[in-house]
Amino acid sequence: MSSVVVAPAAASKSAVTAVTATTTGIVLLGTGVVGGALLKLLNTPAAASIRLVGAANSRRQHTNSASLASRTLREQLNNDGDIRNDAALLAALDASGVSHKVIVDATANTVLASRHAEWLARGYHVVTANKALAGGDLSGWRALQAATAQGARYGDSATVGAGLPVLSTLRRLRQCGDSLLTLEGVFSGSLSWLFNQYDGNQPFSTLLLEARRLGYTEPDPRSDLSGDDVARKLLIIARNAGFALGVDEVQVESLVPEPLRAITAEQFLARLTELDEPLAARHVEAKSRGNVLRFLARLNQRGKARVGIAEVPVTHPAARLYGTDNQFALTTTRYNTQPLVIQGPGAGPEVTAQALLGDVLALS
Repeated sequence: MSSVVVAPAAASKSAVTAVTATTTGIVLLGTGVVGGALLKLLNTPAAASIRLVGAANSRRQHTNSASLASRTLREQLNNDGDIRNDAALLAALDASGVSHKVIVDATANTVLASRHAEWLARGYHVVTANKALAGGDLSGWRALQAATAQGARYGDSATVGAGLPVLSTLRRLRQCGDSLLTLEGVFSGSLSWLFNQYDGNQPFSTLLLEARRLGYTEPDPRSDLSGDDVARKLLIIARNAGFALGVDEVQVESLVPEPLRAITAEQFLARLTELDEPLAARHVEAKSRGNVLRFLARLNQRGKARVGIAEVPVTHPAARLYGTDNQFALTTTRYNTQPLVIQGPGAGPEVTAQALLGDVLALS
């Protein structure tokens, strides 16, 4: 029987070569709820091919391997670490020797989103849950398309439906020559829950406080009630379908009365009951016609887009949702008798983080 002995130096070189060839390196920007959930997933076998090269919150960062390997990394960043410096993070990514360099933006920061196109143009892949660029000004969307045309890839599954296969399905349909005709659905997990629960027996403000307690809304619920987040998701889908819509072309109905829009979050929470009477009146009107209220996003063939409250019959698909479910009904040239419906949980850090991980893994 013969055996082969590999010299340590050769083995080390081979190991380095294997890592360089197979490992995807990421820098994680944002270690909040979603970023924290992603850090947990990076410690699972599914992420074995991914190397965390750097991680940062809004103030501090770590790039040393010992800290990055710690299961308490998120907590460490709250107390210590280097001062946040994006140039240093990218330098660490460049020096890592990985074959796929990825920036993961798990924030909702508009300034960070504005840099996505720049990073892509520099050759970094970007994976994000941040909707501010793709769902913002049309000029930003066009810059994003120009940057991805140079070869770097943009993972945006987490921007719509918390990772439900909406954008991937739409792109596959377009690749096969299909075209989106109309779109309708419930794109907000928090607003889905609120209107699924709202039957007139409890004031809307009571339900809103419960949704906030359960973590379904942002700490300032106006972020959800304004409809702006839903509008951004509608823009992302519409633009991926070929509609060159600008922000001002989406009609958005806010649930926040004008007098409550410019006050502090604390003042708003103290005046929540001012939401109740207008919504109760609309509920009574809808019920008298056998309908229910839902917060819908709609896009028609002419590119007319609207986000806001709509009355729908109890037989309508949106009237039969559960919990925080999102629903996307796509009518296309081939799915024209019955829409193609994509439905499932549209909120939650775990499913959103899973979407981020899936996009990173798809790069290798």
